[in-house]
Amino acid sequence: VLAAVIDDRPRFVAAVAEDLVSRGVHAGHLIRAVATAVGGTGGGRPTLAEGGGRDATEVGRARAAVPAHVREMLVR
Repeated sequence: VLAAVIDDRPRFVAAVAEDLVSRGVHAGHLIRAVATAVGGTGGGRPTLAEGGGRDATEVGRARAAVPAHVREMLVR
């Protein structure tokens, strides 16, 4: 997951390798979870997704939660 703040708004892009997609990781679902933490939304395909939000102060917290979101997807 890549993160940037553009014009005071957080933006995210996620790419997921096919082998992880086959194990349950979905880029669109991951971005949706990350963007929710910054007051936004997002989505996309299993291998590539984008999203954004309104609260740039929460970008660090949103990025820090990525590993937990991926682990949760792998367990399902």
